[in-house]
Amino acid sequence: MSIVPAVNAWFRANGRDLPWRRPGFTAWGTLVSEFMLQQTPVARVIPRLEAWLTRWPTPSDLAAVPSGEAVRAWGRLGYPRRALHLHAAAVAITERHDGVVPQDVGELLALPGVGDYTARAIAVFAYGHRHPVVDTNVRRVIARAVKGDAEPSPPSATRDLAAMETVLPADLEESRVANAAIMELGAVICTARSPRCDACPIAGLCAWRAAGYPTYLGARRPAQKRFEGSDRQVRGLILGELRASDVPVTRAELDSVWPDRAQRARALLGLLADGLVTGSAAEGYQLPS
Repeated sequence: MSIVPAVNAWFRANGRDLPWRRPGFTAWGTLVSEFMLQQTPVARVIPRLEAWLTRWPTPSDLAAVPSGEAVRAWGRLGYPRRALHLHAAAVAITERHDGVVPQDVGELLALPGVGDYTARAIAVFAYGHRHPVVDTNVRRVIARAVKGDAEPSPPSATRDLAAMETVLPADLEESRVANAAIMELGAVICTARSPRCDACPIAGLCAWRAAGYPTYLGARRPAQKRFEGSDRQVRGLILGELRASDVPVTRAELDSVWPDRAQRARALLGLLADGLVTGSAAEGYQLPS
């Protein structure tokens, strides 16, 4: 029996009120939200998204400013290369598509920073097309409810999309809702560490529950490295210093952000290589222009 009717009914009654789910939300807003939501909690994204779309309501608006302004506006969302990619995508949309976010998955995949998930999410949630949309939450729900596994195996685009395709109904509207509903179920009910099986709308259909909640014994993804003390943290501190300044920041000023000289230098070199910072010790450092 398909899990979709019960999940869709639950979602229509209980889905969170999020900006990108509201009627009239633009395709550009969907694209920006998907960039921001990558590895970042919803609560942190919403205020930054709203400020971003107020300042740059269209791709052309963002494309008209230097890429450094996108990095500055990104703030502390993390993984700031996403800001550069988003700016580059805005430029590409403006130049190749007359400022209109494309709806074809192939054209979306050709945009900078857009991968399998983001392309299908825009095509489905902004334009209503029928495609499987797979994120970590979807993978977990399918692993448990359909396959009977406590955890999903390591990601495989081919395998994961095929698994979601088998679940997706043929009806266009129901398939769009199913993509959002299964994702929502994984985010708020079928969570990784403390699944709320007592509140799950498909508890009676769940293969993992029916099997007695067996422990997962398969392959796992490598654990994510700690943020505290990492090069990522130092990179963020350097970028924070540059965001706060309208003039180039000297090497001496950057020396104060982190005590480990070698790690600080490594982080700065990485930012320069990624195009997130420009300049030199002689002329100072700043966000790209």
